[in-house]
Amino acid sequence: MKQFDIYIDGAAKGNPGPAGIGVMICHNGEVIKNIAKHIGSATNNVAEYTALIYALKESRVLDASNIKVFTDSELLYKQIRGEYKVRHENLKPLFEQIQDLLKEFSFFEIRHIRRENNRGADKLADQAAKEIKVG
Repeated sequence: MKQFDIYIDGAAKGNPGPAGIGVMICHNGEVIKNIAKHIGSATNNVAEYTALIYALKESRVLDASNIKVFTDSELLYKQIRGEYKVRHENLKPLFEQIQDLLKEFSFFEIRHIRRENNRGADKLADQAAKEIKVG
């Protein structure tokens, strides 16, 4: 039974604009995987949701059963916890995908943290948002 602490962030340069995600997967206090991925043009909220999807998928690949996710996005945090309704049409399919992915874990917790406590994932997302894809 593997437990991961996962830090996620999404960034968009413009809203919408070039966007990227950052994911840091930690096990026993050590970073075991970093993900920085350019996701094309998106809003900041879509990037935050996409970061969580990537984190959940990679956690399954790494055979995790228990995960704690740390995000500096209050909207994402409150929507995943059911405190806010998902109203924006672009977020609804992403929210549903997350709900399906969460069924594969025996334990899931999401925590809201301050941005300064999420510097690693923030840096990965920011770098990925700046990547220019040609062709």
